[in-house]
Amino acid sequence: METRYNDIIFRGLVVEIEHMEVKVGEKGWHPYQIIRHPGGVAVLPLHDDGTVTLIRQLRPAVEEFLLELPAGRLSPGEEPEACGRRELLEETGLTADQFRSLGFIYPTPGICDERIHLYLATGLTQGESEQEPYEDIETLRLPFAQALEMAASGAITDSKTAVALFRAGRWLP
Repeated sequence: METRYNDIIFRGLVVEIEHMEVKVGEKGWHPYQIIRHPGGVAVLPLHDDGTVTLIRQLRPAVEEFLLELPAGRLSPGEEPEACGRRELLEETGLTADQFRSLGFIYPTPGICDERIHLYLATGLTQGESEQEPYEDIETLRLPFAQALEMAASGAITDSKTAVALFRAGRWLP
């Protein structure tokens, strides 16, 4: 990809917005604004009894409470699995013996470079959650098959959650 005129036009608490011009084949140069995001991790906690723990939390950007995986933003230099373990504990109080990678997704590649790493967590132990002061999270435990059906029917609208459920389904009976 050939670019010119790269300039950061906004620096926020979490993201930056970069303005650039990109050469699109023989169609010439075109302006783009790209949201630069540090990336994140989402974890699908699967209990020994075949249930999963999801969280329900307010997402101000869409003005709704969404049902989704425990997830969070990567800190500078942080390994994705370490971030996943931290977020799982903070948001649900769960710790896991095993983490299996479910790959990653780009949730909005048309405007943002955010990459979300997905994990399946097993060998779970329940402890106390350590939510951030700005979080109001409710946990919900339901059968994996029910969560998968909710993703397929559109009842779960969060993309990282739907993708992780479908990918995890490859390993489950």
